[in-house]
Amino acid sequence: MVSAAAPPTGQSALLDWQTGEGKSYGIPAAEGTGFLATLNIYDRITIPHNVYDSSLKSTWVHLYQQHWVWDTDPFEVDQFGHPLQGAMLFGFARSTGDSYWKSFIYSNIGSFIWKMGGETDLPTINDQIMTGEGGPILGEAMFRMASLLLEDGGEHPGFWHEAGAAVIDPPLGFTRLVFGRRFKAVFPSYDPATFLRLRWGVSTDLVKTNNLLLDEGSAYTNKQQTEAVLDFSMIYGLPGKPDYDYERPFDYFSFEFAAQTSAHTDDFIQDIMVRGLLYGTDYKIGDNYRGIWGLYGSYDYISPPIFHISSTAASLGTTNQWWISHHVAMQGSALAGVGFGAGGTIPQVEGERDYHYGATLQELLALRFIFGRRTMLDFTARDYYISGTGSDDSTGSEQIFRGDVGLTFRVFSHQAIGIEYVESHRHGRYANSPAANQSEGTFSLVYNLLGSSRFGAVEWRANEKPEP
Repeated sequence: MVSAAAPPTGQSALLDWQTGEGKSYGIPAAEGTGFLATLNIYDRITIPHNVYDSSLKSTWVHLYQQHWVWDTDPFEVDQFGHPLQGAMLFGFARSTGDSYWKSFIYSNIGSFIWKMGGETDLPTINDQIMTGEGGPILGEAMFRMASLLLEDGGEHPGFWHEAGAAVIDPPLGFTRLVFGRRFKAVFPSYDPATFLRLRWGVSTDLVKTNNLLLDEGSAYTNKQQTEAVLDFSMIYGLPGKPDYDYERPFDYFSFEFAAQTSAHTDDFIQDIMVRGLLYGTDYKIGDNYRGIWGLYGSYDYISPPIFHISSTAASLGTTNQWWISHHVAMQGSALAGVGFGAGGTIPQVEGERDYHYGATLQELLALRFIFGRRTMLDFTARDYYISGTGSDDSTGSEQIFRGDVGLTFRVFSHQAIGIEYVESHRHGRYANSPAANQSEGTFSLVYNLLGSSRFGAVEWRANEKPEP
């Protein structure tokens, strides 16, 4: 007798995330190839030059010559567009049951295929790195968030759960739609402790200085500007929850996305920042301290109006929660690592980039103080040093700092108001250009929609009950 869960005779086995039965290696390869072919056709039609008019001849030349270079594409194309492309290739594999590391291979192979056969210009080192390494980090966060939404829909997620998941992670939505029951099994989250926040409001530039002459004097650099802002953040797998393990990559991760209107730039994305635990374990100190530590992967894209910074990196670090008193908790992360980054705003010269690539040293310190059910205070500091190592400009370097402090006050239920101040500093040194010093400060007033009334504080102490 055939069980009710088994597929009809002659059909492929249904995906089982626990055993791996039903996963596919061929389907994501076909999906990825179709995606790249569609992207090439779209670019041929919409972009008025022949860089995408690739052919078998141009592909053979790339394969035969193997001459890799550094390109001069706009910052948002190289540092956001290529990681997003990698996330799509990664997502096709992930949605058909492949593990994080196997899906990682798909994004790298897909990037190589694109550089060989998707474009006519020479293959580029920076694109391969950002697509192949940055893409999986962004893609896994998208996959986990979409899967959590599907899981919330129960055994048979409804239309809105399916549609929402497809918006968050298009490859997952495509695979579930096209292949029906075969890949309908939802990735198990094992019920992580989470923090979610959606904010919107207004921001005003309070401090903005610049010693560069950009865009014929950069008249905007000393003017105040009021802008609308929207951001979403999620922390998945906060330490301290009993019986939750960190056995898979990204069983802990933090995701932040912010957008704003701006008269200074057409790029409305202000930042995308993802960090996830790739390999590590949990630990505890006494009754009131729980944490995780290990190797983290990160992808950062930060683009304030006057300069920008992006990197993909591997870091050693820790994330923790400490109950300081009965009602006061501190959550924090401290990371230090090395990666590959791009940043700055170099005076534009035709045919050259206006930003700098190089091996990047970076550090992160994030602290959150939670005072009962009413108030939350955040501090975050990020520092990046983009060296001349591994670059086509060994004489240049960038030092970029970004810090913020925010206060959130819960009004009722999951509703809160907040204020935030963000300050960014950049110091650039180049052999053939004057030293550059830029800074910007932004004050924001925002309305918050919170995922819980306890600001994500995890409760594990005896005789204490977790609150919603």
